[in-house]
Amino acid sequence: MAGAIIENMSTKKLVIVGVTLLLFQAFAFMVGGLIAPSPTSPVHYLATKCVDTVKKQQQKTEWLLPWGPNQCDKIQTFDEAVVKMIEANNIVFAVHIPPPNKEMSPWFQFMLVILQFDIAFSRRNPIDGAVVHIDVGLAYRDDTVSEWTEMAHSFEQRKLNCNFTTTKTSENEGRYYECDSLPFMEVGSVAHKYYLLNIRLPVNERKKINVGIGEIKDIRLIGIHQNGGFTKVWFAMKTFLTPSILIIMIWYWRRITLMSRPPVLLEKVILALGISMTFINIPVEWFSVGFNWTWMLLFGDIRQGIFYSMLLSFWIIFCGEHLMETQFFETLVLGRGELKMCELCVPAIKIFSALERHLTKKLQDQTERNRFSVYWKQVGPVVFGSFCLFIFDMCERGVQLTNPFFSIWGSDVGTELAMAFIIVAGICACLYFLFLCFMVFQVFRNISGKRMSLPAMSKARRLHYEGLIFRFKFLMLVTLACAALTVIFFIISQVNEGHWHWGEHTVQVNSAFFTGIYGMWNLYVFAIMFLYAPSHKRYGDEQSSGQCLTGVAGANSGEDIQLTTTITHVDGPTEIYKMTGKEAQE
Repeated sequence: MAGAIIENMSTKKLVIVGVTLLLFQAFAFMVGGLIAPSPTSPVHYLATKCVDTVKKQQQKTEWLLPWGPNQCDKIQTFDEAVVKMIEANNIVFAVHIPPPNKEMSPWFQFMLVILQFDIAFSRRNPIDGAVVHIDVGLAYRDDTVSEWTEMAHSFEQRKLNCNFTTTKTSENEGRYYECDSLPFMEVGSVAHKYYLLNIRLPVNERKKINVGIGEIKDIRLIGIHQNGGFTKVWFAMKTFLTPSILIIMIWYWRRITLMSRPPVLLEKVILALGISMTFINIPVEWFSVGFNWTWMLLFGDIRQGIFYSMLLSFWIIFCGEHLMETQFFETLVLGRGELKMCELCVPAIKIFSALERHLTKKLQDQTERNRFSVYWKQVGPVVFGSFCLFIFDMCERGVQLTNPFFSIWGSDVGTELAMAFIIVAGICACLYFLFLCFMVFQVFRNISGKRMSLPAMSKARRLHYEGLIFRFKFLMLVTLACAALTVIFFIISQVNEGHWHWGEHTVQVNSAFFTGIYGMWNLYVFAIMFLYAPSHKRYGDEQSSGQCLTGVAGANSGEDIQLTTTITHVDGPTEIYKMTGKEAQE
């Protein structure tokens, strides 16, 4: 009987395949750690205080530049504005992105801006849960002489969360509050060379707008964009991995379709996993270099969500199918009593009446194996959680397609909702990982139960199936390791400084995390499709002459046992499978 490649491939060849995949995995980590730069770069900006003297007289929007040939009229401090009798509504905070003598590039992929207020303590103007109202405009141009083109304009609110670490006395007036950074802007494409931000803090005492926000001294911005060097390495990996997964997926499905029976559930799920991996691999980001596609961040999140939903669902079905398969293995081998010691040479077919009900139950499990509806209780929460995260993403990045200044963190309700999503997602991830560990433990326990039938086999076949049991246990451990490494490397990338020094080389830990984990998922999917493809070998034909096994199914049926859930003989189910099913129905 034919089986999967993981069953029939020789140990030597399997070790070569494993070592090759391990080398590629190490190379994926080294590409990010030693070749690629850090994934992102922060750039700090101090807003220039400009005076808008023609705002009321001019119908057209006047963009104020902090530096350059047409720079605005500036003031250094607000005390200077008081002396010159300049109203607060005529003060504009101008920020030019990038700094002088530099250009932005489409290779930067996105631009995220964080807002930071420098607020001095004053007993006459304290901060007490204040909300800042911001009138902000964003413009762009692609050279240093053309007019600025408005890209977005919005009126936003951000709640201040500031702490004063010392006592609020007259002696400490002028000291700065410690204020949390505020999300300000996110653009999903960097298609232009120069950007200009004009920020106003309008004051209206009658409507209580920007009243009681303390004495704002300066506005600082932190611009974060993806490094062009990392983008090129990332695109190169996608370009290389896309045909690799696509070729192995076509090869895998071709082998499945050559069989006379229809594909079983696990084979279909493996194909779906390969399709989702190919979907996330396709390097459509190349087009973002030449086109202003601001929806690329949202599209990337959707692709990632589809892949991870498919991956989590695959693990559940993968373990569940092996649980049913190990039970069916036990029924066929032990329940029928077909395997006998060669010393006895007793005719095989001996049905134990006490096990007939047990056999019927296990065959019912076998009929349920290929039904996706069996796993709705486990897969349903994964799909529901993914849908909730999709809605959450649409509520922020979906709105940012038209208003880059929108942030779900800008309001109390949005902040609480976002924190609830993050906490629930973290709890669900931990619970899922524990549940996956429990399922793998059950698979281990059931696979170990197969050893009960091994003493009845010849030495050669016993060693063969002991090797298979080890292979499946090792594959399950690799599955758990893939899930655990994702969590571990994510935590490491958040808590350390982003790079380590290793001799004369600097290892970019965050880059190594991105490229290494991305490469790991591709190698894992590649290995699953390769190892679970139907094998053209027929183990045991050359050894069957030495066995003393008889029965209706022939001399080789009793010992030629499958451990995978996916493959039967290319001509259909084996005789022992048919005969056992018929007797169970009777």
